[in-house]
Amino acid sequence: MVNRQQLLEKYEAEKNRILNRSGDIALGKKEILVCAGTGCMSSKSLKIIENLEKAIKDNGLDIDVHGTGCFGFCGKGPIVKIMPDDTFYSEVSVDDAEKIVSHLAKNEIYEEKLFINPDTKVRATTTNEIPFYNKQVRLALKNCGFVNAESIDDYIGAKGYQALALALEKSPQEIIDIIKESGIRGRGGGGFSTGLKWEFAFKNKADQKYVVCNADEGDPGAFMDRSILEGDPHSVIEAMAICGYAIGASEGYVYIRAEYPVAYDRLVKAIKAAREEGLLGKNILGSSLDFDILIKFGAGAFVCGEETALISSMEGKRGEPTSKPPFPAEKGFWKKPTNVNNVETLANIPQIILNGADWFSKIGTEKSSGTKVFALAGKINNVGLVEVPMGTTLREVIYDIGGGIVDGKKFKAVQTGGPSGGCLTEEDLDTPIDFDSLIQKGSMMGSGGMIVMDEDDCMVSVAKFFLEFTEEESCGKCTPCRIGTKRLLEVLVEITEGRGNMKHIEELRRLCTVIKETSLCGLGQSAPNPILSTLEKFENEYIEHIKKKKCRAHSCNDLIQYLIDVNECVGCTACKKVCPTSCISGEVKKIHSINQENCIKCGACKSTCRFNAIVVR
Repeated sequence: MVNRQQLLEKYEAEKNRILNRSGDIALGKKEILVCAGTGCMSSKSLKIIENLEKAIKDNGLDIDVHGTGCFGFCGKGPIVKIMPDDTFYSEVSVDDAEKIVSHLAKNEIYEEKLFINPDTKVRATTTNEIPFYNKQVRLALKNCGFVNAESIDDYIGAKGYQALALALEKSPQEIIDIIKESGIRGRGGGGFSTGLKWEFAFKNKADQKYVVCNADEGDPGAFMDRSILEGDPHSVIEAMAICGYAIGASEGYVYIRAEYPVAYDRLVKAIKAAREEGLLGKNILGSSLDFDILIKFGAGAFVCGEETALISSMEGKRGEPTSKPPFPAEKGFWKKPTNVNNVETLANIPQIILNGADWFSKIGTEKSSGTKVFALAGKINNVGLVEVPMGTTLREVIYDIGGGIVDGKKFKAVQTGGPSGGCLTEEDLDTPIDFDSLIQKGSMMGSGGMIVMDEDDCMVSVAKFFLEFTEEESCGKCTPCRIGTKRLLEVLVEITEGRGNMKHIEELRRLCTVIKETSLCGLGQSAPNPILSTLEKFENEYIEHIKKKKCRAHSCNDLIQYLIDVNECVGCTACKKVCPTSCISGEVKKIHSINQENCIKCGACKSTCRFNAIVVR
C-alpha cells in the first residue's frame, strides 16, 4: 500500500518514460503503440502486436510494444504509432508488422502505410499533419491511444492518482467548489451541473452513501464511454474515489453494459491494480478515506441510462424510472444518497482537480465549459471518435474533422443526441455545439452520438428508424410512452408503406406534444424529437410520401419500383438468374421485364446488372 509520498516517488520513477513517449524529453527509447480498442481488435490488432513483438525479437531491437485504447480515427484502423517520433500508420494489416519493424531497424519510415491527405494527396508523417486531429482538444480522451490501459504504472507516470492525492489535502466542500466553479455539466445527456449534483449528495446526511458510474451507453452508434473504459479506466476509478471523498461515500459501483467485454475486462484489471497499490480500499494514500468499487452488469436496456431506472436495475428490480423528487442525491441506491455520473463526465474530474477550475472553464463557452466527445458516424468520410471544445460548429466537425460527405454527395442533415435528439440541416451548420444552442435548434447534445446523412437519405425513414428503437426500448411503465410511441410508429409505417393521408401529419404533431408533456422520464419525453425535427425541416418529404406515394431517396420499399430500361437491356439474363422470386422474364439477347406484383424489391437485380439497365423509380 502506498502513501502520498510513495505515490509521488512512483510518479518520479515512471514519468520520464511517459514524457519520452510523448516527445517532451529525449531518452532515445522508441516504443510502438497499437490500438487495442474493440474496433481495431476486430481487425486483428492483437495479432499485429504479436507479429511486431516477434519481428523486434528477430531483429534484436530494444523496442517495447503496447496495446492502447482507441486513437479515435476508427475509419483508418488498425492504427500503429511509433513514439516519440509520432509516426502514424493507418489501416495496418497483420502482414505489415514485419515491414514496419524492418524499416525501424534501418531508421526509416514505412511510407506505404502513412495516412494520405485526401485534399493534398500528400502522405502525413505525424498526427499533427492529419486534418482529423487538427481541431480536436483531447481531455476526456487524453490518455486513450497513449497509455497502456492495463498498466497502472503507465497511468501513474502520466500523473495518474495525483488528483486524488491533491483532493485529500482539501476539504470535501473545497473539492465541490472546484467542480462547481469549473462549470462542467453532465456529459450523459441532461447537462446538469456536476458540482451541484455532488453538493446535493454531500449535504444529504446518511450513514451510507454511494457513487455510481453510469456506463450504460445505449444510443445507436455511440461508443464514447466504451472507448474511455477500454483506453483509460484508471481515470474513472480515480474520479469516483475523488467523488466518494467529496460527498462522503465509501462504496462505488460501475453499471456497465454486458455487451462491453473488453471494457469490462480492463476495468476489472484496473480495479484490482488500484487495490493492490492501496488506491482503493481502506485508508487510501494514508488518509481516512475508505472507498472501494464494485461492478454491476446492465442487460442492454436503453431506459437504464436514466439514473433512477439504472438504480432500480442495480437493486435487482425491473429497470424502470421513478418520479422525481426525490432525486438520487436524496434517496438513490437502497434509498441512500447516491451520486450518478456517466463515464465521460468522470474522466474530466482528475484534470479539473490538477489544473484548476479556471483552466477548465476557459475551454469551451461561458455556459458549456470544457470539451465534448462525439461518435461521428453515417455518410461521413472520417468515421470515428472526436473530442472538441464546446462551441465548435457543426460545420467544423463535419467538414474540417469529418472530412465531408462520402463520394462528394450533398450534406442533408445530422442527427445529434441519438434517438432522443433531432435533425439539423445545412442552415444549421454554423451552430456552435453546446448544450443550449442545440436545444434552441430543436435537437440536443445527448451523450454524443452524431449521425451524418446525405442526399440519398429519406427523412421519414430516419424518423421511423429512431421510433422503432425507442418504442422497443420503452420500459412500458407509463402510458404515454408505452402506447404513444407505438402509435407514432404505426403512423410512420402507414406513411412509408403508401397508406398515409394528410390527417396523419396533424396526428403526429398532436401525439408528439402529448408524449413530450406527459411521459415519466427522459426516454418518453424525448422520443418524439426525431419526428418533430424532421417534420419541421422536411415536411415536404412527408407530403410527398402521402400524396405522390413517392420516396425520393428510394428508401421506402413500398413506394419504389425496379424497372428495366429497354434502351440499356442486352438480354444477358444475369438479373433473371439472381432474382429470388423469379419475377424477371425474358429470353437470351432479348429485353427482359419485371413482374411488379411478385417483386420484393431486394435490389439483387440492380446490383448484378453490368449494363445499368435496372432503374429505381
